[in-house]
Amino acid sequence: MKIAIIGGGFSSLSASCYLAQSGYEVTIYEKNATLGGRARQLKGNGFTFDIGPAWYWMPDVFEKFFQDFNKKTSDYYELEKLSPAYKVYFGENNSIDIADNLTDIIATFESIEKGSGSKLSSFIEEAKSNYDIAIKDLVYQPGDSIMELITIQTAARVTQFFSTISTLVKSKFKDFRLQQILEFPVLFLGAKPSATPGFYNFMNYADFGLGTWHPRGGMYKVVEAMESLAVELGVAFRTEANVEKIIVENNRAIGLIVNGEEIKADVVLSGADYHFTETLLETSQRQYSEKYWDRKTFAPSSLLFYVGFDTKIANVSHHTLFFDTSFDVHAKEIYDTKEWPKNPLFYASFPSKSDDSFALESQEAATFLIPLAIDLEDTPEIREHYFNTIIDRFEALTKQKVREHIIFKSSYCVNDFKEDYNSYKGNAYGLANILTQTAFLRPKIKSKKVKNLYFTGQLTVPGPGVPPALISGKIASTKIIKEYTL
Repeated sequence: MKIAIIGGGFSSLSASCYLAQSGYEVTIYEKNATLGGRARQLKGNGFTFDIGPAWYWMPDVFEKFFQDFNKKTSDYYELEKLSPAYKVYFGENNSIDIADNLTDIIATFESIEKGSGSKLSSFIEEAKSNYDIAIKDLVYQPGDSIMELITIQTAARVTQFFSTISTLVKSKFKDFRLQQILEFPVLFLGAKPSATPGFYNFMNYADFGLGTWHPRGGMYKVVEAMESLAVELGVAFRTEANVEKIIVENNRAIGLIVNGEEIKADVVLSGADYHFTETLLETSQRQYSEKYWDRKTFAPSSLLFYVGFDTKIANVSHHTLFFDTSFDVHAKEIYDTKEWPKNPLFYASFPSKSDDSFALESQEAATFLIPLAIDLEDTPEIREHYFNTIIDRFEALTKQKVREHIIFKSSYCVNDFKEDYNSYKGNAYGLANILTQTAFLRPKIKSKKVKNLYFTGQLTVPGPGVPPALISGKIASTKIIKEYTL
């Protein structure tokens, strides 16, 4: 059986490996010149940048993926646990380093707020329990029914699904800095802490319990590892292959039109943007209307800057967060008023602090990211305004002049997400994991209107992020394998 996969991101690569392992003839069609979807690389002036994902969390999910093929991550890339995991600025002379182990993090909390150390210990113990339930019982479910969520363990925690991360954190910790550090990980799920179910505090265990890692060479090494595994299993790849239409006959997907060429397939699986994929069908063949997508809560878009400096940058870690403005106001501008932020929080990554493959020894590679509402006006003038805004703040907070040391700069924003990834309204991370968009309430893996058509990726189960993308690929492939046994 021939399976055609649209898109070459993490979920597609994951699915391709499982399907090829099971004996299917699998080909991936990727519109861009390289695989990886959002996880591509940019090179310039001797610098290397990960364009997309930069955080390597939940290492157990990556290990589990490779173990399914009798492999280990170490067969393909080298991992380093970052110490500190990350640094957070709350203002001038006001920053906190998060250590690479829970014992030291507890001590840090206790030094800031008396009594918070023991509270954090019990909080993370509960988060670990939720993590075990989520990873073992919930996230590998196909999202077909509410019954997937109902277990003895989840029934005992039902109130956590109707409370929020924000409520949970603020009931235990009073110092606003500690609150924001504990609320920050759910941003990876694409929603406000005040809209994310309390059960998702398992992300705090992913942070403090499992730690923050770095694959030497960057996140693109993970893409190369998955591509290498897929090749070993017999997957074929076609890059610069723009899928223009899904061919449907008698209500059954029978192939694709790629760069004007008709290609036959027994099954079509799309890891591309879900909304975009349905535009490749006739209107009557689409499961979800434009109104459906328009009323959904999407994870943010982003304004990113890839910057090369001709000197080393001081007072920063590999991952550095700048929370020196209002967390709540910026979140409101992203999700409620949907406007350009007045005083945005931002994040900066300096991978060359840990990895000399990103820049020369005397230089520094940096990525700056501002989370944004989707579908904003995106112009060079707006981008430059925000670059100057965050560089001014960066210089003040880290007490150094860096602007004069910039020798390379490139930006990426809403228009680029639309152009490069056919991303709905330029979103960067997919569909937010709020209660009404969790599990069986997300867009379905299998089309209800077109036979032999399936979906995978961040708009379906289990949700945004690289580890969930790997899981999504396994879920989709398992469903196909069960229904089309060779």
